Amino acid sequence: MKKSLKTDKSAKNSRVVVVGTSAGGLSALKGLIGQLPKDYPVPFLVVWHISPDATGNTLLDELNKLNTIKCQHAKSGKDLKPGCLYLAPSDHHLLIGKNQKMLVTKGAYENRSRPAIDPLFRSAAVAFGPGTIGILLTGYLDDGTSGMKAVKKCGGTSIVQDPNDAEYPDMPRNALNNIKVDYCLPISEMGALLNKIIQQKLPKRKPVPDEVLVEAKIAERVLSDLSSVNRLGDQVPFNCPGCGGVLWKVGKDSNLRFRCHTGHAYTAASLEAEQTHKIEETMWTALRMFEEHKNLLTEMARGKKGVASKTALERAKTSQVHIGRIRAILKADENESEDDMPT
Repeated sequence: MKKSLKTDKSAKNSRVVVVGTSAGGLSALKGLIGQLPKDYPVPFLVVWHISPDATGNTLLDELNKLNTIKCQHAKSGKDLKPGCLYLAPSDHHLLIGKNQKMLVTKGAYENRSRPAIDPLFRSAAVAFGPGTIGILLTGYLDDGTSGMKAVKKCGGTSIVQDPNDAEYPDMPRNALNNIKVDYCLPISEMGALLNKIIQQKLPKRKPVPDEVLVEAKIAERVLSDLSSVNRLGDQVPFNCPGCGGVLWKVGKDSNLRFRCHTGHAYTAASLEAEQTHKIEETMWTALRMFEEHKNLLTEMARGKKGVASKTALERAKTSQVHIGRIRAILKADENESEDDMPT
């Protein structure tokens, strides 16, 4: 039986729990939320990486079957209520804005994702300071690490799923490699830990670091903002794969991150993954164009005689050489992708 927790109504929403997950998130969230009582005195906000054409209804239905806290889609401008879980809608970021109201935005992708975990975690850190409890669960790559750093910088509590307990350990492992987290444990132990944390006295609020505040504000608006991004770091000699704009290297620590002035943000791993995706798109376009060029030259050769026909056929053969090279590159990339698949 889930134990009911007493709550001081005068201190309502002095705390918030923000959760980020990706691959394997359905079972992970069910395991976490299933440990909570109905009258849980703290609101939950969740980012789960899902495709833009998904709805998230499957997750909400599964969570509501647990008969614990009420689970629903987040709506912009609405207040946070204890005992409720708010899920970021697909293809939208979920943030906490002024007066602790939810913001659902169409801001730029971060770490190739919308919704992304980092913007939610940063906004929670700004809004709730030491009352923020960040939880990072199973998932690919490294979204959530930067946001968890912001939680820590603002005095909040960081909880990371034990990678050995995670279906996909990349996200938890990356956070552990880059942050001194407060707790690393299996999901089955998180409910008891949360109950313990929310009974503790809140520490004194710290000033929000400038870089955290700037990035939180960038996420709230869909506008170019050169002055803001200039405060975060220095320009680097490569471009944003999302919009083609110049990128800035953010911060000076070893966990490389990059931003463009329109709001796209990347960790080094997500930037490399997006560059690889764009390269593949370009290669397929080049392959199609060389195929079309070869076909045109072949048709031209049929309508000509003598030297003109021979020249067109030679050029068609040259195109075929390029076609073979591009196909070889794409085949090599395909084999590498197969090698990287989890077993």
